[in-house]
Amino acid sequence: MIGLKKGRYQASHATTPYDIAAAQALRARCFGLLDDGDAFDLLCTHILITRVSDGALVCCFRMMPLSGAEISSSYSAQYYELDALAAYAGKMVEMGRFCIDPDVSDPDILRAAWGAMTAYVDDNGVELLFGCSSFAGTETADYLDAFAMLKARHLAPKRWLPRVKAPHVFRFAARLRRKPDAKKAMLRMPPLLRTYLMMGGWVSDHAVVDDHMNTLHVFTGVEIGAIPPARKRLLRALLG
Repeated sequence: MIGLKKGRYQASHATTPYDIAAAQALRARCFGLLDDGDAFDLLCTHILITRVSDGALVCCFRMMPLSGAEISSSYSAQYYELDALAAYAGKMVEMGRFCIDPDVSDPDILRAAWGAMTAYVDDNGVELLFGCSSFAGTETADYLDAFAMLKARHLAPKRWLPRVKAPHVFRFAARLRRKPDAKKAMLRMPPLLRTYLMMGGWVSDHAVVDDHMNTLHVFTGVEIGAIPPARKRLLRALLG
């Protein structure tokens, strides 16, 4: 069981239907939906970040363990053809529905979340962390430098590259010919994806246009063994 504190916040597993309902309510508010429950919630471990002083839920995400043979049952497989990753021999976990209460701003929330993620990965011997990283909105124009940066530096290894499955996608690797402006790219890169990239993460060569969630998202993978040593030390420090 995960149970760690970072500043004014505590990370823990959801243990009751009430906990999961609270996570769904926070997700719905963050994503602008009336309801954000789905069938995957029953298959996942839900991580909750709460404020110690009053128990308020300020952040949540979910983790679903999978083997390569099971990857077609993942949330991401609804949008990406993941047959290549069926050959991945190590333990995987899909991380999804990450959100932070927009009314609460405190860097310790993210520290607690990454500490909980690190503890989960360590406790379960996870070798590949994956999921969908989202850009707000469905218009690509504001993100062209970010997508050009992904093409230039962060595409998935060919042996694991997800293929197109969704009906509406932006094939940025094939379409973009521009040299990215690094400053603009990082300013427009979603914070969660930026963190994955600093951990050596890689992405699909296309973005899915998700009208339901009002996002553009890219499949993102982080191979735990490939995380730079300095970044690993920072993550381990969050467990202290």
